[in-house]
Parts: sequence; structure tokens; C-alpha cells
Amino acid sequence: MPLSRKVARFNERVTNHLTRPLAGHLPGFGIVVHTGRTSGRVYRTPVNVFARNGGFAVALTYGRQAEWVKNVLASGSCQLVTRGRRHQLTDPKLVHDNQLARVPALVRPVLRLIGAADFLLLRDSQRVGSKVG
Repeated sequence: MPLSRKVARFNERVTNHLTRPLAGHLPGFGIVVHTGRTSGRVYRTPVNVFARNGGFAVALTYGRQAEWVKNVLASGSCQLVTRGRRHQLTDPKLVHDNQLARVPALVRPVLRLIGAADFLLLRDSQRVGSKVG
């Protein structure tokens, strides 16, 4: 089972604010830029992300029901800032992978520990611009 809603709320209010400045630059992390389904507001959500076959796999550490996941699925696209670059992502697809084959072996024990075996796969339709400052 993915991390609890209490942990998620704490991370939304505290941890995300601390990690967001670094998440777009560190390996294994990124920031998903997405639009709220009803509010139309733009959100920036730190995630664990891994390059995969012309796209990216995002580990759903809070499960498939996270609001950012619903927003990306509803719109069919988002942007991702990772390793200092901005990518336009499309074709979101939810997958369950008990073997965690979509992530590096070093990361698998952590994802197993928190029960995160769901991923959002996205196609990198084009790199938007160059380095993000």
C-alpha cells in the first residue's frame, strides 16, 4: 500500500516546499507541472522519475488516486522538469509493476518498503527549451 494520506498531507505542506527547488535538478527526481481539473490552477509537484524508452516512468508513491495523477490523466499531458531540463509529456498510462523493472535496481528496495508498485508512464513528445535556470 502506498504512503498514507497523513504523510501525503504533511509532504504537501512541508516537504514539497523544501524539496521543490532541488527536485528539478537531482537525478531520480523531477517536478510535474500540471493543471487542476476544476480550478484551472497550475501546480508543481515533486516526484520520483526515471527516464524510460523515449519517455519517463513516475513512481506513484501516493498511489493512483493522488490529485496530480488525476489531473495528468484528465488532460492527457503535463510538463516535467528533471535534471534542469523541461520536457513536454503526453499519453499518460497507468501500470502496475510488482517487479519494479521500470526503475534502477538501487531504487527498488525503497519502493518495495513503501509499497509503491504503480507507475505513470509518459511519452516525451518534445523537449521544451533548454536548460531550466
